[in-house]
Amino acid sequence: MTQRVATTPGLFPLPDWAKERLSDLKGHQKGDLLSGDEGEDVVAAYDEVRAEFVADQLDAGLDRVVEGQGRWDDMIAHPLTVSDAVETGGIVRYYDNNNFYRDPRVTEELSFSGDVAGELEAAADVLGGEAPLQATLPGPYSLADLATDEQYGDAETFLAAVAEFLAGEVEALPDHETLFLLEPSLVENPPEDGLDAAASEAIDAVAAATDAEVVVHTYWGALDEKTYAHLMDADVDALGLDLVAGDREDTVYNVQEYGTTESVALGLVDGQNTLVEDPETVAERVEWFESQVPVSGFETTYLTSNTELFYLPENKYKAKIEALAAATEVLE
Repeated sequence: MTQRVATTPGLFPLPDWAKERLSDLKGHQKGDLLSGDEGEDVVAAYDEVRAEFVADQLDAGLDRVVEGQGRWDDMIAHPLTVSDAVETGGIVRYYDNNNFYRDPRVTEELSFSGDVAGELEAAADVLGGEAPLQATLPGPYSLADLATDEQYGDAETFLAAVAEFLAGEVEALPDHETLFLLEPSLVENPPEDGLDAAASEAIDAVAAATDAEVVVHTYWGALDEKTYAHLMDADVDALGLDLVAGDREDTVYNVQEYGTTESVALGLVDGQNTLVEDPETVAERVEWFESQVPVSGFETTYLTSNTELFYLPENKYKAKIEALAAATEVLE
């Protein structure tokens, strides 16, 4: 029988009180938290944000709890923007929307930072074992795609270096049940010939650094066939598929044609639309997908949002995670 797991890719919207308290920190420099230069008041504010995110997820009834990534001003580029080997460049549009991040320009050989591990350890302390912990990181292809390489010289070498960097960050994480690797660039900017196989190898390298269940979450539409086929070569537990953006028939076609992983993560609620889906609608989307694909039963089906949730107002993000959790009960 398929296990239904309600979870999210993380990156939650900051609470309104936190936006006001932290409004003067938008220009804070990379590494401030690691060096202690961020100040006790700032650290305390992010501690409160983290605790609130954990409480939101427990109250909603999610089956996996993430840290929430309140400090990730640069969205999934964050793990690079806090690296000593990186200089933050100008403001860059985050894919094709009205969100922006500081361009991480890699100017030296990438090395371990432990930034995400520190966040997850703090989240684990807050969680206190009340629910399984889930880690969130960018996938290596998307992180390399969002960065500018001024050190390694060619795309494949740079991708491998980013994968090695992420693998080191993963090895430092505290115990976690699942790891979501966010790979929107596989949809938004598919790898060219030669780099597609390298992207699969890079994902393998990161996934091999943990004993947790690894989900490669793709979104903002369906993968093209070639990218999907190469991604199926990656040794991961679940592939994340967007059933909200784009034509979901294209996503189903890929599964029908090339198969899929033993488990699957389905993007079922819209992370960029304030319209809140009811649990029955979420459950119907799961059942529709399962009726379309030639799989007798998945080991685990992760019910999640199709994208990160930081696009949403605070009340809408809470309502959507509640809908995801309630949908698992509808499906029982």
